[in-house]
Amino acid sequence: MIIRSIILISISILVIGCASTRNKLNEQEKLFQAHNQSSPKVVLLVIDSLMNESLKKAIQENNAPALAFFLKHGQYSKELISSYPTMSVTIDSSLITGTYPDKHKIPGLVWFNEDEQRIINYGNGFFEIMKLGVSEIAENSLYQYNNVDLNSNVRTIHEELDNRGKQTASINTLIYRGNYPHTLKIPKVVTKVTDIPAEYHIEGPKMLSLGALIRQDENNKHIVKRLGLNDAYAAQELKHLFVNNLLPEFTIMYFSENDHTVHTKGPLTTKGIKKVDKHLQEVLNVFPKWENALDNMIWIIIGDSKQSSVKKDKKEALIDLRKALNDYKTLELGEPVRQKDEIVITANERMAYIYKISKGISIKDIARRLQSDSRIGWIAWKEKDMIHVISGEHEGMLTFHSGGPFSDVYNQVWSLDGNSSILDLTIRNKQITYGDYPDALARLYGAIHSQVGEFLIVDAKSGYEFIGESSPQHSGGAAHGSMHKDDSLTPIIVTGTNKSIDQLRIVDLKNWILDFLEGGI
Repeated sequence: MIIRSIILISISILVIGCASTRNKLNEQEKLFQAHNQSSPKVVLLVIDSLMNESLKKAIQENNAPALAFFLKHGQYSKELISSYPTMSVTIDSSLITGTYPDKHKIPGLVWFNEDEQRIINYGNGFFEIMKLGVSEIAENSLYQYNNVDLNSNVRTIHEELDNRGKQTASINTLIYRGNYPHTLKIPKVVTKVTDIPAEYHIEGPKMLSLGALIRQDENNKHIVKRLGLNDAYAAQELKHLFVNNLLPEFTIMYFSENDHTVHTKGPLTTKGIKKVDKHLQEVLNVFPKWENALDNMIWIIIGDSKQSSVKKDKKEALIDLRKALNDYKTLELGEPVRQKDEIVITANERMAYIYKISKGISIKDIARRLQSDSRIGWIAWKEKDMIHVISGEHEGMLTFHSGGPFSDVYNQVWSLDGNSSILDLTIRNKQITYGDYPDALARLYGAIHSQVGEFLIVDAKSGYEFIGESSPQHSGGAAHGSMHKDDSLTPIIVTGTNKSIDQLRIVDLKNWILDFLEGGI
């Protein structure tokens, strides 16, 4: 019974991870057309692992009438650039703070905290959870993520809007820090078999919903499946705000279940989108006509990242970093750092951090060893202020740092030297154009400055995935995490504003929303 309870807790609490159509989708870079109305309310819907190909397929097969409705009345692009690593916790942190990890300090779903000398895991797979301990993972994801690890020097969109006198709501988003005190109440079935406290005192937006832990609609019955961290629960909470005229100026809501379907069935599946669309139909049905949902409303519907296929053959698809680095003593999960330990491996699906924790080894030697694996796209590390990048299929090295004579489309300036082909950069007249790795320099800079210590970043080629001691694996399905465009580009649909956005990056959305909520629609 205890084992069954632990399994239920792990699956239920720690699931983070992690109409008619137009014939042609409008994919112009400058968003967005709209109604000329004052003081609109904004609803931002995040659909985990929403992708262009499967979205178009679902719409063309008339299996997504709600999403087709929003697309028909809005503007669309398939090229919204995610954060890096392309893991939900890092992406969500960039979305809500408008910064990359060098500022918000959430490096990934799994990382090593040098100050605390322990692996921080926000919920990466059942077996890692069991080895690190359910109570520790719950503490990380329910409390430490928002209240300790997320940099207090950056402001979330909830904090910024509240400071400007505007109320906000968060529904089933795992990062929600705001200015109002709340209490997360842990179900007794959980506290009886773990060391998790009965309550967590946290700060969030004026209106906060997080499954069975805290809700706005006391009659919301969708709390059994994953303790309310499910799409039916989220849709019911949003319906409650509409029906009772409680919708604040800004609401962010997270649909998580499509991610699980894509991991299992691959990137072309439409099963998860169909389910999400049914929940969106329920929301739209609270209005006399669906068109009424557009009145004085701005809807923003985005994915957080793509997923790319992972080969079926496990021996080929899975890059076991323990085997590749078996000459080094690796910290074991759930164990304290020992004097003999030399490295720490934290796999985030298609990217990984490898930390040097012994003075007696060389980070460059580790990089050279991994360079021979043809499944790895590139390897990066930092020396002083310079970032070094090498690859097994390119000669030489690329080095760069921020500031300098080269500029990119995002008005970011850089100093570069060496082989720019490693990150698929094209340079003409000191202008940088990105290829397979969108916004590569800023995103890699953000990840490599996200934490202290000496470590490598390794990024897999398409079709492959990293594993560590007990990492989840997705052979025959799909995964994300890498910087490659196959993991990084996601759709965005916007209705209700003609306010243009200069750059289609998740990191830019916060300031864009703040701007038009101040009257710049």
